[in-house]
Amino acid sequence: MARDYYIVGADIGSTKTCVLVCQPGESGRLEAAGLGVAESKGLRKGVIVNLDATVSSIKKAAEAAESASGLAVDSAYVGVGGPHIRGVNSRGALGLGKMMGHMREVTRDDITRVIQTAQGITLPPDRERIYVEQQEYLLDSQDGIRNPVGMVGSRLEVNVHLITAATAAHQTVITACNRAGIEVLDTVFEPLAGALACLGADERELGVALVDIGGGSTELIVYHAGTVRHSAVVPIGGDHFTNDIAVGLRTPIPEAEKMKRAWGERERGKPFEAVIEVASVGERPAREVSAAMLAEIIESRGEELFELVQEELARSGFEKQLGAGVVLVGGGGKLGGLAALGERILGIPVRVGEPRGLAKMGDILPGPAFAAVIGLIAYGNRLHLLEDHQEKGWTGKLWGVLKGK
Repeated sequence: MARDYYIVGADIGSTKTCVLVCQPGESGRLEAAGLGVAESKGLRKGVIVNLDATVSSIKKAAEAAESASGLAVDSAYVGVGGPHIRGVNSRGALGLGKMMGHMREVTRDDITRVIQTAQGITLPPDRERIYVEQQEYLLDSQDGIRNPVGMVGSRLEVNVHLITAATAAHQTVITACNRAGIEVLDTVFEPLAGALACLGADERELGVALVDIGGGSTELIVYHAGTVRHSAVVPIGGDHFTNDIAVGLRTPIPEAEKMKRAWGERERGKPFEAVIEVASVGERPAREVSAAMLAEIIESRGEELFELVQEELARSGFEKQLGAGVVLVGGGGKLGGLAALGERILGIPVRVGEPRGLAKMGDILPGPAFAAVIGLIAYGNRLHLLEDHQEKGWTGKLWGVLKGK
C-alpha cells in the first residue's frame, strides 16, 4: 500500500462529531494519523435540524484532524444513523433457462442479475437504498448456499437485507459535508461500521447483535451465519438518560451530563460516593442527594432501552440464536452498569465493544464511542483495495450492484 495513501472517516453524531485520518505505517498496516472531535450542533435525534450549525461542527472536527495529521481532509466515508433508517429483508429469483426445467451452471452474471431483482421492491418516493447485503442463495430445492457459481440448477434465488434511509435526511448529511469542504465517498449505516471495528468473523457466524447507543437514538444490527439478518433503530439514546437525570434531580442539563459521564467513567468495582452534590436550577443553592437516586434514574431508563432492544431481537427471529450475545458500542455503551443490566434483561451475554484493527490507536480510540469512525476507516479501506485490484472485474461490478450504482 502506497505511503502517500490515506483515508478519512467522519462520524456525525447527535453529541459529537469526529473525523479520523489514517494512513499506512512502516509495516503497511493502517494507523491513526490524526483525530478531530467537536461538539455536535444542529442535530436532534440523529437528524440535522440546523444545517449551518452542523457544517460548523464538521469544519471544527476536520480542521483538528488536519492539524494533527498534516493531511488534507477533502473526502471521507461518512456514517449515518437516526430513526429514519429502516431495514427489510427481500428475495429475488431468476430462471436459468428459456424453458421450464432447463438446467445449466450458475455464472457470475447470474449473481449480479438476481441481486438486482431482489432490490426491485418498490420504495416510497421519499426513501432510498443505502446498503444491500447478500444473505444466502437458493438453487432449486437446495438452500443455505453462500456461493452458487458453478453449481447446476434451473432456478436461482437470493435473500438480501436492504437498508434504506429517508432521502431528505440522508441527502442533508451529504450536503452538510460538502459545505464543510468534504466530498462524501460513501455513506455507511453506523452499526455496520461498528461491526467492522468490533466483531470477529466467528461472532458473526455464531450469531451476535451489535447495539450502538448514540446520543439521540440507538441503532442495532443482528448477524447470524456470517451475514446481516436484521437492522433497526430504537428511539432512545444517551441524551434521554441525561434529560431524566436533569428532571429527576432538578439540575441543569450540562450538570446532568457531567453526572452521567462521571457515573459511566468510575472505576469498575469501586462504589460511587454515597451522597453527591447537585447544582440547582436558577439561583437556588446546590444541594446533596443520594447516589442511589442517580442509580435508580439511570437503571430505569436502561431497562426501557433493553426492553425495546429485546423486542427488536424477537422481531428479527434470531433472539434464541445469538451465541455470541450482544456487543454495546457508541458513547452510551460505556455507561456504567449497562452491560450487566442488559444481561439481566436479555438473558444472554452482553459486553462493551472495543474497536481494533488500527496501529497507534492511543488511549482514546479503543473506547466504544469511536467504534463507528474506526469502522468507517475499515470499510473505506476494503473498498479501496477492491477497486484497486478488481475495479473492472466481476467483483467490482457486483459491488456496484450492491450499492445500487
